[in-house]
Amino acid sequence: MSPHKSGPPPIVYILACLLLATGGYWWFFKRASVAPIATLSEENGTDPTTANPPVPNIPPPVSVPAGTRVRLEGSTSMVTFNANLKAGFEAQFPDTRVTTSAQGSNPGIEALLAAQADVAAVSRPLTREEQDLGLVAVPIALDRIAIVVGIENTSSQSLSVDQVVDIFQGQVTNWSQVGGPNLPIRVINRPANSGTHQAFKEVVLAGGEFGTGSTITTLERDATTPILQQLGKDGIGYATAAQVMNQTTVRVVAIDGVTPAAASYPFSRQLYYVYREPLSPAAAAFLGYTLSPQGQQQMLVSP
Repeated sequence: MSPHKSGPPPIVYILACLLLATGGYWWFFKRASVAPIATLSEENGTDPTTANPPVPNIPPPVSVPAGTRVRLEGSTSMVTFNANLKAGFEAQFPDTRVTTSAQGSNPGIEALLAAQADVAAVSRPLTREEQDLGLVAVPIALDRIAIVVGIENTSSQSLSVDQVVDIFQGQVTNWSQVGGPNLPIRVINRPANSGTHQAFKEVVLAGGEFGTGSTITTLERDATTPILQQLGKDGIGYATAAQVMNQTTVRVVAIDGVTPAAASYPFSRQLYYVYREPLSPAAAAFLGYTLSPQGQQQMLVSP
């Protein structure tokens, strides 16, 4: 007589295997279907609140009616571009007039929304809220933000990206810390409503904030000339490269040995002309000229 075998009947093993199989199916398939999926903006690091939509095609004008007036308001860093395009547009289309004013990117947008301007010159991307108000940004040029010191400043001819960040965030406060003389650093900053101020935070400070210590002086008005006048022997500031490359009273500082004239220069930004939908005939004519080969060439004219 064979010995008695103890333990659960075979049906128990069968049920256990079925339960394990069902649990494995839920874990690998059902659970995956409810897992969060990263959006494209999260994957590539772009900010969906400031990314501008595709720009509609604006053809160059064949003719412009006599008496056409274009009102252009906005960024102080785009003064040279505005002046060059005004001259070229008025020369190509006689009996037209372009009036320009430079109070800053934000005032330019405000003027556009108040129907006091046809085109706003803006040195930063539009926000989502501005786009929702019917504003459309047209990229017109890639500009470079230059770091400038007074011509009598005997500090290093070149700074690294990290040194620039530390200076403008108030971590480095003496020129001796970056190879210069034992002299306190004075940072001359633009006001917060400046498009160049905002672009500097994004492009140079990687979204960080400026320092707030005693070494930082923030001007009340966004204008390049007062900044250059205050640099002296110990000051440092920033401006669009087109405004300062030919200046004789300041020196443009190379960044990691590279000047703004080089394609590899690290501090670059997109400049825009902005209009409000529906596109007016005056804005269409000026923007079409700006984007034409003649307009793009005109922007390169030396002041």
